[in-house]
Amino acid sequence: MLNTIQLLPGAIPAILADTAETGVLTQSDRYGLLAAILDERLPDEERRAVNRILHAINRGRVAVAA
Repeated sequence: MLNTIQLLPGAIPAILADTAETGVLTQSDRYGLLAAILDERLPDEERRAVNRILHAINRGRVAVAA
């Protein structure tokens, strides 16, 4: 039996705003990004926002909280 992961509406803009403000990606934000990445119906605008967050992490601009 597979568990389904569903993204809450408005979660990606909220995660983007929080990480831009604090510079930290929390554990709950990481689960939101996981759900977004697994969602094949994610709108292009939100997919680009996820990519911006991941790029900021890769560049060291956003820290990942333990």
